[in-house]
Amino acid sequence: MASVISAIEIIDTDTHVVEPPDLWTSRLPAKWGDQVPHVRWDEANAEEAWFVGGERMAAVGSPAMAGWSEYPPHHPRRWADIDPIMWDAAARARHMDAYGIKAQILYPNVALFDAKKLLDMDNEQLQIDTIRAYNDFQVEWSGAAPGRFLAMASLPFWNIDETLAEMERCAELGHRGVIFTQDPAAFGLPGLTDRHWDRMWAAAQEMGLPVNFHIASGDLSLMQSGNPENGERANYASMGVSFFMGNARTIALLVCGGICHRFPDLSFVSVESGVGWIPYALDALDWQWKNCGVALEHPEYDLLPSEYFRRQIYGCFWFEDHGVRHAIDRLGADNILYETDFPHPTSMSPGPATTAVAPNEYLETTFGDLPEETLRKILHDNAARVYGIRADTRG
Repeated sequence: MASVISAIEIIDTDTHVVEPPDLWTSRLPAKWGDQVPHVRWDEANAEEAWFVGGERMAAVGSPAMAGWSEYPPHHPRRWADIDPIMWDAAARARHMDAYGIKAQILYPNVALFDAKKLLDMDNEQLQIDTIRAYNDFQVEWSGAAPGRFLAMASLPFWNIDETLAEMERCAELGHRGVIFTQDPAAFGLPGLTDRHWDRMWAAAQEMGLPVNFHIASGDLSLMQSGNPENGERANYASMGVSFFMGNARTIALLVCGGICHRFPDLSFVSVESGVGWIPYALDALDWQWKNCGVALEHPEYDLLPSEYFRRQIYGCFWFEDHGVRHAIDRLGADNILYETDFPHPTSMSPGPATTAVAPNEYLETTFGDLPEETLRKILHDNAARVYGIRADTRG
């Protein structure tokens, strides 16, 4: 007898495409030379890596960890070592079928999360064209398996006018949301709650584009933190958890900065940060809200932080167990989304160097006893509502 979960068209709300080495060199004019993001052999680190000019960005294989034979941070050294399920859409769709996943939300790696390297480019047009080329790539890549992949638009957020133009362009191309940095101040820009960004929030609300805050989209100094005496694996584990918890600050700013109040129809998604901590964060926000007399300062705010959250903020889980159940018990199931983080180091991807099990096995073992209504919400319905997925667009 088929289980309830096997009958649900699961929407995986956080995955990544490992970018092909020619993504930008094949799309941008040759006149830019090596200023275009490109791949070459890094002799010092004995691996292929992405570069902008002479500045290294990231190893080609660092995001390609699904099923890899070594524990992170070790990774494939060459593009040729990467399993095609990470960069070939047709192979990826077959892999999804094996796990019972109907659709995936797509996020970038490389330049889009290390935006300081883009900002170091000498030419602003090249910066913008680099972003546009990536957004075009996502649409083209998704077209190889229609209905299976949902593109999220990256933005040239350092230029608000170009940001608005790219949002409009990407909405017309079919992108289902936008990616925004948690910490624009890390790039020398106005902070997240500054009214400078109100034009962007307003445009996203009008276009029906949810704003996605993926971890590690602001200050990346955590990647170089940690005492070497700790060991590279211990430092890597600490870094990941630290990035996860950074989204608590993002949620606090969205609420306390009045963004949720001013843009009540705009959805926000906390990506790759789990959900077990959210009930405590909301308890703390509600307590501080009352304890600090926020209502006296802002009588126009008509909801408590936890109520703003329930109205328009969502969190994504993947490997959690008791934390998810706690969040469902405290918050209900309407603000919880499922993800796999495929094919990153913490993804739900079985292999010889991971504790992960296959997504379908994990879901059946961990949540198979939950009510069908709850399962349908967290595995499909909530994501379908947030990202505007209709029955006729599921493939």
